[in-house]
Amino acid sequence: MHVLALLWTLVLLLKEAQAWGFRNGTFHNSIWLEQAAGVYHRESRKGRYQLTYKEAKAVCKYEGGKLATYEQLEAARQIGFHVCAAGWFDRGRVGYPIVKPGANCGFGKVGIVDYGYRLNKSEKWDVYCYNPNSKECGGVLTEQQRIIQSPGFPEEYQDEQICYWHIRVRIGQRIRLNFLGFDVEDDTSCLADYLEVYDSYDDVSGFAGR
Repeated sequence: MHVLALLWTLVLLLKEAQAWGFRNGTFHNSIWLEQAAGVYHRESRKGRYQLTYKEAKAVCKYEGGKLATYEQLEAARQIGFHVCAAGWFDRGRVGYPIVKPGANCGFGKVGIVDYGYRLNKSEKWDVYCYNPNSKECGGVLTEQQRIIQSPGFPEEYQDEQICYWHIRVRIGQRIRLNFLGFDVEDDTSCLADYLEVYDSYDDVSGFAGR
């Protein structure tokens, strides 16, 4: 399995299907959406805002991590972690990191949009986890042309490998994806290994396809 692509903007999620299974009697079916500085955003496989505080903690623990602290979330935001989706983090707090202000996201604010400590732990949100030892790759790209390839190419990528590339262009410029080589695990439902493309600043809106 390997991926080699000349592209402008993409999200690549290379993850074994077994991660969506049972462990210790609990079914874990969340989606790893984005990561920076060990902090990553997950939502339930059922959709946005479907995790209670207990379930959010279980999602992070399942992957060897824990709920991110406010300080860890802010550190990730400082290097470009921008997600327009509220999620649980440490000690029952809810909020989300904003890098770029917008009328429809963060109320025009830059920083951590903080909903505070929630008294009702049965409220349902997404979750922000922290695991500095997790496997990750990707980054922010601004070059006019760039060849991106999976870690270890042309060898197979590792199990549970997560890659997130955010390619930025100027207003009015177009983005072109040209796949030179693409080989992932055979799965017609695209639940094991897959690539997703978003035409937006974040990975919440502008879904273009999988």
